[in-house]
Amino acid sequence: MIKTFTQDDVIRYVYEETSPEENLLIEDAMMSEPELMTFFLEALELRALMNKIERQPRESTVQAILQYSKDHPANPPARLRHT
Repeated sequence: MIKTFTQDDVIRYVYEETSPEENLLIEDAMMSEPELMTFFLEALELRALMNKIERQPRESTVQAILQYSKDHPANPPARLRHT
């Protein structure tokens, strides 16, 4: 039986979620199917670009979390902690 590989298989390959045996089969498929190889190269490029994305919360979000923590009943003011 000949296994047909899909773009989903290539994505699993890019993210190293395939077994060594699958790797060999997927590599063979990419060598014989130009569309699959093109998708693989694009997926690699997208992964590299996504790894460069840095996300940070808004300052107002950080302040809201800190304020909530400060006001939370499980965190009494310092003057009440040493009792």
